[in-house]
Amino acid sequence: MHLITLGLNHQTAPLALRERVTFVPDEVGGTIARLRERLADRNRGRLTEAAIVSTCNRTELYCAVEQPQSAGPALADFLAAEKRLDGDEFRRAVYLLPQADAVRHAFRVASGLDSMVLGEPQILGQMKQAERLAREAGGMGLLLNHLFQRTFAVAKEVRSSTEIGAHSVSMAAAAVRVAERIFGELTASEVLLVGAGEMIELTATHIAARRPKSITVANRTVERATSLAHRFQGQAMRLGDLPEQLSRFDIVVSCTASTLPIIGLGMVERAVKHRRHRPMFIVDLAVPRDVEQEVARLEDVYVYTVDDLGQIVATGTESRQAAVAQAEAIIETRVRDFDAWIRTRAAVPVIQGLRNRAECLSAHEIERAKKLLARGEAPEAVIEQLAQALTNKFLHAPFSALHEAAGTDEAARAQLVALLSRFYSQPEH
Repeated sequence: MHLITLGLNHQTAPLALRERVTFVPDEVGGTIARLRERLADRNRGRLTEAAIVSTCNRTELYCAVEQPQSAGPALADFLAAEKRLDGDEFRRAVYLLPQADAVRHAFRVASGLDSMVLGEPQILGQMKQAERLAREAGGMGLLLNHLFQRTFAVAKEVRSSTEIGAHSVSMAAAAVRVAERIFGELTASEVLLVGAGEMIELTATHIAARRPKSITVANRTVERATSLAHRFQGQAMRLGDLPEQLSRFDIVVSCTASTLPIIGLGMVERAVKHRRHRPMFIVDLAVPRDVEQEVARLEDVYVYTVDDLGQIVATGTESRQAAVAQAEAIIETRVRDFDAWIRTRAAVPVIQGLRNRAECLSAHEIERAKKLLARGEAPEAVIEQLAQALTNKFLHAPFSALHEAAGTDEAARAQLVALLSRFYSQPEH
């Protein structure tokens, strides 16, 4: 089996395309099932294992296939069809990584080297979630299981052995920085956080440190909103109350799993009018986006997406280049280790075949020896015959190979002789 990775990320595709290729957790199981069915035959690569990593920065398929040359185009066609994308536009944005490159890529992604925020830790948790969802969907086998477990170990090694995550500026921290440019100190600002996931929790931590006038959390599940708001001495609000309450807030940070925008143009227009054009800062950390694109055109409204913030957090990465070099060195070593494991696994069918052949020969001669003993033959003679018969049969294949090599070129014959000498010149005791 061969490992391949097909995907797109923030370096190859704009946000407008990435948000159309995302998979929410509930979609993963069914998608993997359809993918395995679609690529079941040899002409399409014969896929046996699959996992999907989908975040705001990337969507990637990690697969084990028999025919990588056929599987690559088939995977691209499958993704384009699943998300109803224009095939040509999608193919220009995707990358296809074979075996060693796919392993290296997984290690770099989990270690935060391929992230928009260099060294950010959230991606490791997202890859662990991808592994769990794939396992629940029956997409994990020997190859992908080993890949993901080694990926988690490498990410841990990189983070504990280097300072790749030191002084990393997160999206949440960047959002707070931009808010301070607009409003100055945030002590007079009212903040609304839409959603209750990990990114909103991180944003709440950064914002609460600036002691804003108020923090309100809106979520579809009010209990989760209340729980998060309580931690930061804030208030909870039903998501359904957003249209009537939006005008209260100076700063809005949204990150939900909604597949459609939840903050529309008309809603913001009414809020701005009610605010008498006092500025409003909206941060959309969701992919797909929570805020309609047209909102950014309004006066007195400052809208930042993950790509906008990515340009901010990219500054200052030069100071961490020494840590990057250390991390890359660790990853290259672990890629070689993984490749050695792959080569070892490639020999397993041969080893199993040799063992099966030897056991078959042994079983046949043992059965023959039992019959001789049952007829009253002397045990010593039977044992000698058994040993002689097994010796002749086990040596038949190498002797035949040597005879056949007599007609080949001298270099090939010498290589075969040297190989057989290694096997048989050192008898076991």
